[in-house]
Amino acid sequence: MRDIAVTLAVFGSLPFIIKRPWIGILVWTWLGFMNPHRMAWGFSTTMPFAMIVAITTLVAMLASREEKRIPWERETVVLMIFVAWMVITTTFAVYPQLAWVQFEKVIKIQLMIFVAMMLITTPERLKLLVAVMALSIGFYGVKGGLFTILHGGVYRVQGPPGTFIGGNNEIGLALAMTVPLLYFTARSVERVVFRNAVYAVMVLTAIAAIGTQSRGAMLGMGAMGVMFWLKSRQKFLVALLAIGAVFVVLQVMPEAWYERMHTIESYDHDKSALGRINAWWMAFNLARDRFLGGGFETFQRGMFAIYAPDPTNWRDVHSVYFEVLGEQGFVGLGLYLLLATLTWRSATKIAHTVRKLPEHAWMADLAKMVQVSIVAYLTAGAFLGMAYFDYYYNLVLIVVAAKAMLRAQGVLENSGVTKIAELRPSRPAPSALAEPSGARPRPGDHSAVATVRAGSAPRS
Repeated sequence: MRDIAVTLAVFGSLPFIIKRPWIGILVWTWLGFMNPHRMAWGFSTTMPFAMIVAITTLVAMLASREEKRIPWERETVVLMIFVAWMVITTTFAVYPQLAWVQFEKVIKIQLMIFVAMMLITTPERLKLLVAVMALSIGFYGVKGGLFTILHGGVYRVQGPPGTFIGGNNEIGLALAMTVPLLYFTARSVERVVFRNAVYAVMVLTAIAAIGTQSRGAMLGMGAMGVMFWLKSRQKFLVALLAIGAVFVVLQVMPEAWYERMHTIESYDHDKSALGRINAWWMAFNLARDRFLGGGFETFQRGMFAIYAPDPTNWRDVHSVYFEVLGEQGFVGLGLYLLLATLTWRSATKIAHTVRKLPEHAWMADLAKMVQVSIVAYLTAGAFLGMAYFDYYYNLVLIVVAAKAMLRAQGVLENSGVTKIAELRPSRPAPSALAEPSGARPRPGDHSAVATVRAGSAPRS
C-alpha cells in the first residue's frame, strides 16, 4: 500500500507541475527531504521519482510564459563559482571513478537550487517551500520524539536508510536545523489549532534530535537554542517550549546517554574523536600538497597512508569544513565559508530593512530563523561530513529568493551584481508583495494552503 500511495502521489502531482512549474520545486523538496519512498518495501524504493519530477519541472518551466531569470545576488554568484570549482576538482580528482559518481549527486541538487531561484518568486511560494522543508523533516521529528519518549531514550533515532539523513548523526543535524523553521511555520499559521500542532511538532523534533544520541547534534542543539532565543520575538514562549523539551529529556534519557554526552569533554581518550582528528590532519596535509584538493570521495585508505599522522586509523572525515578542505582545497573551503558569510549578512540585512514594515514583518522572522538554522548546521556540521547537504543550500535559496522579492519592490536597493544582470530592461515579474490587502489571489497561486497568509506579519 505504501508503494502505491507514494506512486499515486508523485504521478498525481505531474499534471499540476506541468501547469504550474513551481509546484515541482515543492514536490522535489518533499522527495529530497522526507524520502517517502524509502519507507516502502516494494517497487517504489527504486523508482526514480526525483528524476521524474525534476525533468517534468524543467520541461514545464521552459514551456511556461512566466518570466524566468536567475536572481544574481552575491550568494548566487559565489555558489555558481563554487559549482564551477567542483567541476575542476572532480576533473583532476585522485579517485575519478568515485568522484564523478558523487559529483553527479551534488550537481543535481545544485541544478534544482538554481531552478528554484527562478520559480520561487512570490511570498506564497516561499512560505510553502519553507513549510514543506520543515514538515518533511518534522515528520521524522514526531516519529523520533515519540519513539524516544516511549522507549526511554534507550535506542537511537535513525533516519530513512540510503539517504542523506540515514544515520543517527545525520538525522540529528537535520532535526536541529528544522526546529527554527517549524517555529516560523507555526507563526505563519492563522488557526490556533494548527499553530499549536506545529509547536507540538517542534518540541517533539527537539526531543528526537536528542534521542539520536549524536554528540554533534547535541552541540548543534545547544548553539541553536541560544541563537533561537536571541533571534525570536516571543522569547517567553521559546523559553517555555525549551524548558518543556529539556524536562522531557531529563525524565526520559537513560544513564548511558549522559555518559556518551560526557565523552565530549574527554575527547582525547575517545577513539572515535581521535580518529576524526586524524582525518582532519589528513585533509589539511592533502590540501597543502594539492592545490585542487583530492576531489570528491578522497578520504580513502590510500590517501591516509600518505597524508595522515596515523596511516592505520582510516575513517570518514566527519566535518563539513575538513571535508571541503580535503576534497576542494583551500580555494573550495574559502568559497564555502564565503557563501555562508554572505548568506548570514544578507539575512541580517533583510531583517533590519523590513523590521519597521508591517506587511513584510514575516520576512524578518524568516531571515532570523534561517540564521538560527545555519548556526545549527555550522556547529553540528563541524563534527559531521555533510558539506553537500541539500538542506543547507536550500537555506541559501530562501535568502536569495527573499532578497529578490524585496529588490523587485524597491525595498532593497539593487546591488552591483543585480544591476549588471539587469542591463536589458524587462517588465518586473508580478509579486504578491505588491498586492493590496484583500486582493484576489492570482491564477497559479490558489493552491497555496489557506492557513498561510501572504504579505502579513505572522501572528503570535
